[in-house]
Amino acid sequence: MKIVVIGGSGLIGSKLVAKLRSRGHEAVSASPNSGVNTLTGEGLAEVLKGASVAVDVSNSPSWEDTAVLRFFETSTRNLLTYEATAGVRHHVALSVVGTERLLESGYFRAKLAQENLIKSSSIPYSIVRATQFFEFIKGIADLSADGNTIRLPTDLIQPMAADDVASAVGRAAVGTPLNRIVEVGGPEQFHLDELVRRCLAARNDPREVVADPEARYYGIKLTETMLLPGPDAQLGETRFETWLSQSTNQTPATARQPSEKTAAGNH
Repeated sequence: MKIVVIGGSGLIGSKLVAKLRSRGHEAVSASPNSGVNTLTGEGLAEVLKGASVAVDVSNSPSWEDTAVLRFFETSTRNLLTYEATAGVRHHVALSVVGTERLLESGYFRAKLAQENLIKSSSIPYSIVRATQFFEFIKGIADLSADGNTIRLPTDLIQPMAADDVASAVGRAAVGTPLNRIVEVGGPEQFHLDELVRRCLAARNDPREVVADPEARYYGIKLTETMLLPGPDAQLGETRFETWLSQSTNQTPATARQPSEKTAAGNH
């Protein structure tokens, strides 16, 4: 089965392409680096020819309100239009757990707009909403830092490994279209400040993490359970300590949500 992965060169996309190929599928990585641009439509007709499934794990290169909305609306409309012409039978998209609760942020307003476009399309779909990735914990710390002090709320978070996210998206891609949203999350819950504190300690990062109930997460005032998936969420297998021991030397450059910046040419 031919499966086109939009954002296939990013964190989730590259893992997804490898997993699909290992299962015998023709997984095609599509991004600006390979001549496919969802904003302009360049390369979409060619790459989608003969595809049964299109998976969108691309992400906006900018989180500025106008730019991020333009990215998700334009790229999603283009992708769905070209998919319909090519006869694609299943559209899969990666989104974020709690999107409808996080609308104080322009990024999540844009993600909700993306989801609504997918739902209103004629193409059968599956939307996979994931919680935050372990890989971006340091990025959250950097975003919340003021000198050597990092102020974070104590609200709960249920993060997961990017590899588990890719597995969940892969299951959706090879399955029957669900025509609904499914949630995936990690196997454990943490208080956000404590999670970051443990991550930095493992990396010998000397910055102090301070619990501050007034601190914000990506500019959003949280409530205790706002970032948590529902009771029917599929849970990844990788526990935080396992991931931490395997990736102590990994240093992501930026804090991104479930889909990755590099795919903007996640998502």
